[in-house]
Amino acid sequence: AECVSGCVCPEGLFDDGKGGCVEEKDCPCIHNNQWYSPGQKITVDCNTCTCQKGVWSCTEDVCYGTCMIYGSGHYITFDGKFYDFDGSCEYVATQDFCGDKNSSSSFSIITENVPCGTTGVTCSKAIKMFLGKTELKLENKDYKEIQRDIGDDVHYGNRTVGLYLVIEASNGVMLIWDKKTTVFIKLTPDYKGKVCGLCGNFDDKSNNDFTTRSGLQETNALKFGNSWKQSSMCPDITQEIKPCDVKPHRKSWAEKECSIIRSEVFKICHSKVDPIPFYEACVHDACSCDSGGDCECFCSAVAAYAQECTKAQACVFWRTPDIC
Repeated sequence: AECVSGCVCPEGLFDDGKGGCVEEKDCPCIHNNQWYSPGQKITVDCNTCTCQKGVWSCTEDVCYGTCMIYGSGHYITFDGKFYDFDGSCEYVATQDFCGDKNSSSSFSIITENVPCGTTGVTCSKAIKMFLGKTELKLENKDYKEIQRDIGDDVHYGNRTVGLYLVIEASNGVMLIWDKKTTVFIKLTPDYKGKVCGLCGNFDDKSNNDFTTRSGLQETNALKFGNSWKQSSMCPDITQEIKPCDVKPHRKSWAEKECSIIRSEVFKICHSKVDPIPFYEACVHDACSCDSGGDCECFCSAVAAYAQECTKAQACVFWRTPDIC
């Protein structure tokens, strides 16, 4: 028929997406809108994927699950659900005794939340970790061990890595604490679907993470959070606190400071980890920390995003002499 103008690759060759033609074995792969050459590797969770003939071939190791609690009441569950809960009490962050007759309790981790500012938001002040008959209490940048009469012997070791104190137990539970308000709880895959608490149930589905202590599915973060308090003496939290509405004069400062998360500085991470929930959490914290510690709250919030970026292979050097 008629000639059509344009560029095509000769028979047997393929368009490489950059204006060239290559053989099939040299086809690139795409991940998060970035091109990778054959043989290049990326890390997804704890697995390594290699680009081969235009498709990714990945190892299939089972990965640790991670739950993060940081700043004034921000939670990211093992299954990746992001929510806020500002309760002032002790709460079960995660435990493996969840009402199942056959399950024996080998550990529980309790977070003690206290107000951190005058607006009513709360931060994690202390962590209690129960491992068999050992209780560890982490507060004031230090931890102490208390031996109880009942329970099994669970061995653990502790080490310091940079800013963090890491406690690793023989039953597959790891706790990483920045000695301030950020806690990471890591569990081996053996615990999938067998834990409960504010960190969710670790079954790879985030839509059922709001399971209350009585086993009901809840949609409301407040009702879900209240169900996991340790003492019935603490009052229930009935409304979400919006510190920027309480302290409007801090709002523009908070937005300006936190804009670093959405700025060029973190550009390489934006396609890998959504910055919006971390930015909103940052503004919330920067508004609420008004009794000293403004910088600490802001820095913890940005560090939380930077940490997720690092996990997604986007290492960002964001700290400067002026910032944190």
